[in-house]
Amino acid sequence: MSLRLGDTVPNFTQASSEGEINFYDWAGDSWVVLFSHPKDYTPVCTTELGAVARLKSEFDKRGVKTIALSVDDVDSHMGWIKDIEETQNVT
Repeated sequence: MSLRLGDTVPNFTQASSEGEINFYDWAGDSWVVLFSHPKDYTPVCTTELGAVARLKSEFDKRGVKTIALSVDDVDSHMGWIKDIEETQNVT
């Protein structure tokens, strides 16, 4: 299944860095920006997600939630989050 900008994402349940989520329940009534990246620790994805993290307060002001998705497991994501925080100066 492929998705294009503006498509409605089908609901899914997934293990995440914040515990298991049901996408529609997690999203609630908010707009969501869903990022799909090929793999954790890739240089471009690291800088892009770092930039998104720095803009979190702007997304929050607008009631927009952000979420990133890849084929990597939660342990990899947790390590990558630390790497992004350290290399991109975000928390």
